[in-house]
Amino acid sequence: MEHTSFSYGIVVFLLGTLGIGAWASQQIKGDSVNFLVAGRGLALPLAAATLMAQSVDSNATLGNTDLSAEFGFWAGAALPIGLSLCLFLTGTFLAKPMNRMGLITIPDFYRVKYGRRVELIAACIMSVSFSFLLAGNLVAGGYMFQTFLGTSYIGGITLLAVLVFAYTVSGGLFAVAYTDAMQIVIALVGTLGLLTYLVSNFGLSIEPGMGPLALEQLTSVSSGAAINWASILALGLGNMVAIDFMARIFSAESPETAQKACFSASVGTLLVGIPFSVIALSANRILDEAGVVADGPVLFALLQNVVPPVLGLLVLAAILSASLSTADGAILGTSSVLAHNVFGIRHGAGAGHGGGGDRLLLITRLMAIVITILGVFLGLRVPQTGVLLLLGFDLGFAGLVVPLLGGLFWRKSTQQGALACIIAGSVTRLFFFALMPTMFGIDNTLFYIPNSLFTIDFDGFPTLISPLVGLIAFVVVSNLTYRPLKNEQRQEKVLEEVQNL
Repeated sequence: MEHTSFSYGIVVFLLGTLGIGAWASQQIKGDSVNFLVAGRGLALPLAAATLMAQSVDSNATLGNTDLSAEFGFWAGAALPIGLSLCLFLTGTFLAKPMNRMGLITIPDFYRVKYGRRVELIAACIMSVSFSFLLAGNLVAGGYMFQTFLGTSYIGGITLLAVLVFAYTVSGGLFAVAYTDAMQIVIALVGTLGLLTYLVSNFGLSIEPGMGPLALEQLTSVSSGAAINWASILALGLGNMVAIDFMARIFSAESPETAQKACFSASVGTLLVGIPFSVIALSANRILDEAGVVADGPVLFALLQNVVPPVLGLLVLAAILSASLSTADGAILGTSSVLAHNVFGIRHGAGAGHGGGGDRLLLITRLMAIVITILGVFLGLRVPQTGVLLLLGFDLGFAGLVVPLLGGLFWRKSTQQGALACIIAGSVTRLFFFALMPTMFGIDNTLFYIPNSLFTIDFDGFPTLISPLVGLIAFVVVSNLTYRPLKNEQRQEKVLEEVQNL
């Protein structure tokens, strides 16, 4: 396919997405609940599609393919496997109780259970985490626009950010859900079509130690086992406290719908993600036979030089869909957390009292500008895909998952225990981050203090150690500070908080 054909196809797809977002904006009606959680009325097909789209992002497609091609199947497949695991665990344990609570954002849970201080700290950590997630998806879009539209990398990231911002800030979660439904169909068809074409025309030729049966990738540290398990667990557990992920749980029309949507999305995430890991195993051989040297993502080289034009455009649309579907959720979720949980603006503030509308809706839209700019900055600073996804969820895994699960299932959990866990887990993770020369196999270009204590052989272990430190702090401090009478009073306050939400 000629370069201009790719360009026209991408432009048409982007305009279609923008049109759907603009149409969805009609359902907001000036209400922040409609904007943030789609009026809590998403039926199963839309709820499942938007949950699946949250997992199937450009990090789990481009990042997946690049990691599998360089390090082996499990290095890339760890991304969709971890995300699928999270959906399964959330459907099994969290979807029903979290949907039933009637929350607006995930930090609301920390306020209801542990108080305002914990809510504020959790909200700040989540905002930083999701800025990395947004950046990772903008990176993928920047590379795509540079390759197929002829823009600069900076121009590509900026263009994608402006587009996603435009339809997200106008249509909120309604726009996210409807565009996700379209995007996930494209992603599924494009992925399976690409796998079928490459296998039928080139076959599978897997180098020793690189394929799905090379289990040393999961058992031997020298083969990357620590990094691969860190990836699976960071996503499988860390994603439970993802802002956009829980917003989709809250938006389902019932607890049962939320649970079924999680299970459906878990299967769909594997159906889209695993084929990219398989494709990558033969990608280098196919490119060598075609006399092509990959300058950028391996998948882009295949689409430009090997794959038929129509299929290539479909896969490009699938990758772009993945970028858009997660970027819009990251912008919406992070801006809502800043407005609602950091600045403390509650639903309905300013509405019906001469205040000129729902103030939470207004401030959320203003915060979306800040988050979009921050995502562009990080995307320019760290032009990586899969690593940014993992780093973002690493922060949540280190300090926020234990207080969430403990708050739901352990009666002795206390505010002091939650604070101890968040501080101990997060500080430990940041300590390791500053002293580690690599992050999940990629050079640490964000913030590295040269030292002789930690080498690349320790990569992956910080992800596993940090939440354990947080867990120990949570259990010890909660046991020391638990008071039965205070706990009963807290439960009464919880009920009052939920009613107020």
